[in-house]
Amino acid sequence: MQPYEMSLTEASDAIASGSLSPVELTDSVLARLEATEPLHHAYATVTADAARAQAAAAEREIAAGRRRGPLHGIPMALKDLIDTAGVETASGSAVDAGRIPDRDAIVAARLGQAGAVLLGKAHTHEFAYGLTTPQTRNPWAPDRTAGGSSGGSAAAVAAGAATFALGTDTGGSIRVPAALTGVVGLKPTYDLVPREGVTPLSWSLDHVGPLTRTVHDARLVLDAIATRAADGAGSGPGSASRPPTGHRPQDHDRLDGLRIGVPTAYYFDRVDPGVEAAVRAALDHMAGLGAHLVDVQIPLPDAVQATHWALMVPEATAYHAPRLRAAPERYGADVRVLLEAGALLPAVDHIRAQQARTLMRRQWAQLLREVDLVAAPTVPATAARSDQESFTWPDGTTEAVADAYVRLCAPANITGLPALSLPVGVDHDGLPIGMQLIGRPFGETALLDAASTYERTCAPTLPVMARQPAGI
Repeated sequence: MQPYEMSLTEASDAIASGSLSPVELTDSVLARLEATEPLHHAYATVTADAARAQAAAAEREIAAGRRRGPLHGIPMALKDLIDTAGVETASGSAVDAGRIPDRDAIVAARLGQAGAVLLGKAHTHEFAYGLTTPQTRNPWAPDRTAGGSSGGSAAAVAAGAATFALGTDTGGSIRVPAALTGVVGLKPTYDLVPREGVTPLSWSLDHVGPLTRTVHDARLVLDAIATRAADGAGSGPGSASRPPTGHRPQDHDRLDGLRIGVPTAYYFDRVDPGVEAAVRAALDHMAGLGAHLVDVQIPLPDAVQATHWALMVPEATAYHAPRLRAAPERYGADVRVLLEAGALLPAVDHIRAQQARTLMRRQWAQLLREVDLVAAPTVPATAARSDQESFTWPDGTTEAVADAYVRLCAPANITGLPALSLPVGVDHDGLPIGMQLIGRPFGETALLDAASTYERTCAPTLPVMARQPAGI
């Protein structure tokens, strides 16, 4: 196994044992990045020289007995919305081209304090306002989308061009690309991870979280970036003080007594048969480990799309209004239309959406008293072709690609509940399929435990892209 093929956990253990150095790992990942970047276009900016210098510093610290923890010396990518001092953060837009922050976002600073090595900034759909990341290709099939808006982060991890990455999620923008590229994507509870220094799309829906190769890797990253009661920084708006998630591995392979809610509608409506089959097979596997599968009704399903739209669109427009008035031509056509549409949405619709969100939160809270988590497909179909505009479902209806990808992810953004996507198989074209687990507020530990048990006990059904030859 080449170092770039290792999961974060494997690489961290090897560094701790002395069998791998941060320099060797970073050099291997940078070589993989150089080989795959012409094919995948995962990065907006690559900071190779700085990464090598950081890796060398990490190696010296570890050799001197000053290892900071499991992320020390591990190479990562940050979505190009996350401020990095001295490194361009353009948010995928001509509007912010050449913008160089003078300080790190809180999450970037925390990862730096943990000793992680920054490889560069990963591509995003412009200002995170989209579900495809058009700059980036899916490592599994270059003619397919990597998903968005954190498509660059997901593609880098899937291809072995980063050991882990951070993304943001407003309507599925971590979980969608995770599902489409065969990696793990975690959207934590709203406010658990600080957003200060992260360019917003919709302040009440935005979340920051990790994209990794394994569930345990996600646990390690979350533990480094989550705000905890003892932290002083990041305890204001955009972060919530909660106990650390902990990065202990679970030491048993059973799910006895776990109640998993399986939606009887909405999450399995207009879903590709192959996706549904893979998710139900994963649920059957979890039942075989002792979990109880419980049929559940999803609260207010008919209001999800309208509520999400009426929250996100005016909030995005409000943030961009000054620059949109000053230089509308600098925005991409698709994003400009959405921002201009936001100015036309009546204030009463935004208020009604907030009322609907309150009702959804109450009803989801009741649902999650009856079950421990809810499981469903992450997205209703695998990666669309890059030029594909819509899906046609078995009932003959059509749906825009972006609408389809956001549909099953939006409830967790509206409610702020933690949600995780993990790979559970491939379709007939060999494209990854993701299953989504949704848990209780600040219930990340339980969510990660369940996902980790599935991952550890399930017979491998999904090859690891990072271990495939470059170009596949």
